[in-house]
Amino acid sequence: MLNADPAELDKFGELAHRWWDPNSEFKPLHDINPLRLDWINRNVGLSGKKVLDVGCGGGLLSEGMARMGADVIGIDLSEKPLGVARLHLLETGQKVDYRKIAVEQLAEEMPGAFDAVTCLEMLEHVPNPSSVVSACARLVKPGGQVFFSTLNRNPKSYLFAVLGAEYILKMLPKGTHDYAKFIKPSELARWAKQTGLEPDEMLGMSYNPLLKEYSLGQDTSVNYLLRTTRHV
Repeated sequence: MLNADPAELDKFGELAHRWWDPNSEFKPLHDINPLRLDWINRNVGLSGKKVLDVGCGGGLLSEGMARMGADVIGIDLSEKPLGVARLHLLETGQKVDYRKIAVEQLAEEMPGAFDAVTCLEMLEHVPNPSSVVSACARLVKPGGQVFFSTLNRNPKSYLFAVLGAEYILKMLPKGTHDYAKFIKPSELARWAKQTGLEPDEMLGMSYNPLLKEYSLGQDTSVNYLLRTTRHV
């Protein structure tokens, strides 16, 4: 069984043509991308590294890492966002190898092939997130790092990420997130440890609606990021 929700693939496929518009439904991704890139680069030094971006969508993070000198493969199961990602490379001249393949299948084909693996804003959109975590662990080299980000599951995150972002501030289309699929940090850390990934750092990402700015900090109650290292 493919670890994907057809409705989720269709949802992002329908919006794919707007992926690179910084004023579109993907504005939050554009706004947080510099923060994510800086965090990853600070920890792995992207230049010259072989990196896999899992759930790459239209390629915002993948292309950003390539721009910083990484050798990037971006994978997704939705054809339209991948098409948009490939087209955008023609505009920028960056090099990213985009592939339509499940992360579990790639883990069978390329175990231990990457210096770093990123899986950001993706786990809350799949039926079996622990399977994705396990595949990411198999894909990274011993000593390599895997980066995750997702949404915490608690009343505050429902208020901010669903009601606030989708219905009040209208930062995201209604139905972008399914609260039942949100993941507690303890759950993600447990899945990581079960697959040989050691949690090294957990950060929160917060949004200030007055300044309309995102920042990284210690508040993991809504959006959070987890950095892990694979041990042999």
